[in-house]
Amino acid sequence: MKSSACDRIILALDVGDREEALRLAKMAAPFVATVKIGLQLFTAEGPEVVQEIRDLGLEVFLDLKLHDIPNTVARAVEAAAKLDVQMVSLHLFGGREMILAGVAAAPPNLLLLGVTVLTSANRETLRAVGIEHPVEDQVMQLARLGIDCEIGGLIASAHEVVDLREIVGPDIKLVVPGIRQHGAEKHDQKRTMTPADAIAAGADYLVVGRPITGQPDPAAAAKKIIEEIEA
Repeated sequence: MKSSACDRIILALDVGDREEALRLAKMAAPFVATVKIGLQLFTAEGPEVVQEIRDLGLEVFLDLKLHDIPNTVARAVEAAAKLDVQMVSLHLFGGREMILAGVAAAPPNLLLLGVTVLTSANRETLRAVGIEHPVEDQVMQLARLGIDCEIGGLIASAHEVVDLREIVGPDIKLVVPGIRQHGAEKHDQKRTMTPADAIAAGADYLVVGRPITGQPDPAAAAKKIIEEIEA
């Protein structure tokens, strides 16, 4: 029987082919409840891989970070719901009308997650696209917009979780990528935190990819992260 800590981990299947995705999902299935299918895997393998993952008894976070005109986003959310996924992401940078369209299209059993600022971004990243606010201020501004539009959850780095929780209260789900264990390579992530610290800060779900999938024994790596959270 999986522990409650297992329910907090979302395994990021950031790979490019079905066979590798299914291999990783099967190995980690005893230790996680949900996997993330992102642009790379969904573009390479299409909706069929979603069904194969669901057939393993795992829930699916379809992380497409939708950002388009309101009607297109609404239709994409409807299409995702038909795939029997449990979570879908959209970019809050798309603005109020787009967010409202996505929220209106989402059925009650689909958790719509709003991306604030990517964990690969920092102050210089924002300045390069004309945003002078510090990262934390931009995250809070977008979070307030999402909540005002009745988004179901937010995606942000663990560094903003404490302040976010004060703003959004206990009911909004906070999903945190950029999870790295002590001493681990950050790769392209800039705002990272350990699993235990992120949960302690107030995260509901942790998105974990390479710290599990990049290890020689993904199952053992997943188990170690679960033990760290439980400890």
